[in-house]
Parts: sequence; structure tokens; C-alpha cells
Amino acid sequence: MTDTFDFDRYDRIRPIRWTGDALELLDQRKLPFTVEYVRCETSDEVAQAIHALTVRGAPAIGIAAAWGVVLAARGVQADDGAQAAERLQAPMQRLHDARPTAVNLAWALARMRRVMAAAGADWREVIEREAKAIADEDLAANRRMGALGAALIEPESGVLTHCNTGSLATAGFGTALGVIRAGFAQGRINRVYAGETRPWLQGARLTVWELQQDGISPILIADSAASHLMKTGAVQWVVVGADRICANGDTANKIGTYQLAIAARHHGVKFMVAAPSSTVDMATASGEAIHIEERDPGEMFALGGVRTAAEDVGAWNPVFDVTPHTLIDAIVTELGVIERPDEAAMRAAFGG
Repeated sequence: MTDTFDFDRYDRIRPIRWTGDALELLDQRKLPFTVEYVRCETSDEVAQAIHALTVRGAPAIGIAAAWGVVLAARGVQADDGAQAAERLQAPMQRLHDARPTAVNLAWALARMRRVMAAAGADWREVIEREAKAIADEDLAANRRMGALGAALIEPESGVLTHCNTGSLATAGFGTALGVIRAGFAQGRINRVYAGETRPWLQGARLTVWELQQDGISPILIADSAASHLMKTGAVQWVVVGADRICANGDTANKIGTYQLAIAARHHGVKFMVAAPSSTVDMATASGEAIHIEERDPGEMFALGGVRTAAEDVGAWNPVFDVTPHTLIDAIVTELGVIERPDEAAMRAAFGG
């Protein structure tokens, strides 16, 4: 086993491309069968792409929104950044409202607003550099947290992941999938299970495809098979990402994460959350205060465009759930590892 490896071998996918005059987003709705980029030339097109799940994953959403601000600036005349920030309030609000639960979206917009407000006549160049920095820093953070998270996993382990937390959800390498990539490369992980992740099947469509690109052979399971899988002893860790981590360690993530944490605790399986520090929201005390986005109930009625439910039935379609910190064994960010997270540990790591 080695703690060093070739990052580039396990980091081949880029879901977000800035061309200099447009933002190109890998259309994740069409994967794994069609690899196609959607070209966005306005901030409203970026907002629509975020809402429609063309681009998804909390870090990737934040990066796309930052570039959306750069595109919005194309139509604004301003003498300095403060004036520009005032005139860009409406398109920035539309970007924010596209996916309100993911804290990275608000974080990236606040960061863009802050540097813009402090800039002079060169404010356009300033915000473009900042958008690029947000993407570059995310990639570096993912590689760092991948190494930190992998170090917690014993050799020859099996892991289970949920949703998609890889290069497709970030600037590259991934958060939870970055941990898995690093662990696989080091020989710490020899079996990777991916839950299908209904109703959009991000695990089946995206995670499995991503791992295949890196020569990792994943094992796909139905979401409802997870508890039985843990009972067999095939899994030693559940490794997931996060859309928001609260001041006490409570974590919002894709719907279905909470029940995995419950099952993991019952079966003695460790539970890891891997996410960049930008996902930590110390202003939100606990998961009780998190707004849980609900999407169109119609998403529940079909698979691949083929209706599977009877007509005239209702559905409930929350996109996220909240895992209490008491069920989390480790939170991993690029800044370090917090084991058995609680409010005291979070404040020690991230301040007030």
C-alpha cells in the first residue's frame, strides 16, 4: 500500500469549462449514454442549468454560479465594482434561487460580491480571476480531502457511497468519490458499492460511469438493498458528500443519506462525510434550520421517461435530508478531519 499516487490517472473528467466568452456545462441529465456540453452565454442560462440539474453537486453549483456572475457582468456598465455589485443584484438573486439548499451556491455568490464591491475600474478582470480561483481552489481542496479521508480507511475495505460526489459534482476529483479514488489507488479500498439514488439515479447514471472512466469497477445496488449489504459485512465505511454542514455537525445531503447513517450505526459500519470547508455553514446552528428543497412530484412517476406509477396519484419529492451529527463518525474537509463531530469540535475547527 502507498500513500502517494498519480492524481491525473484518477481525475479525467471536467464538468465545467470556461471558454472566455461562455460557460460549457457537461449535461449530466444525458449521462452515461451521451456526453454533451450545454453552452451558457448568459447568467440566466446558467441559473436554468443549475435548476434543471444540467450541472449538480454543491461545489459544481457554486463554481457555475461564479461564472454566471461573470456572464451577467457582460451587460452591465459601471465605473467601479461597488456600482457593478448594485446593478447585478437581480441576476445574482436569480442564480441564488436556482438551488437554495446548497450552501456553496450562496458562498460563491457572496465571495464574488465581496471582491466586486472592493474593486475599482478593473472590476471585470477581478471577478473573472475570482471565479477561476474558486474552481482552482476546489480542485486542490478535493485532492487534499481525498488523501485525508482515505487515511481513515483500513486496507482491503469495502465502501458504499450515495448520489454522485465525484468530478461531475466539483471542479474535479470529487469529495466523497475523491476519498474513494484515493483509497482505491492506495489499496485501502478493494470494493466500491454505489446506491442507485432515486429518483434521478445519480448513482446509477453518474457515479458508476465516473468510476469506470478511472478503471474502478463499481457494484451498483438498489437503494433498498443497503441495509442488507451492511449486514453481510461487505462494507466497512459509508462515504458521502454534503450540501450543507451545520455548526453542530448536522449534515444535509441527497435524500436517502439519513437512512444510510441509521443503518450504518446499527451494523457497526463507519459513516464519513467528505466536503470542502465552503460547505460548512457556522451561521446555521443545526439541521432543524435547514430549508429542505422539494422538487416536482412528477419526477417520481417515471424512469427514463417511461411512466411507472398509476395516473392521478400524489407524490412527495424532498431532494435532501439531514443526518444528525450523532450518526457521523468523521467529517473530512481540506482543512482536516473532525472525528465524532459536535458543536464544540466544529467551533474548534471553523470558529464561530
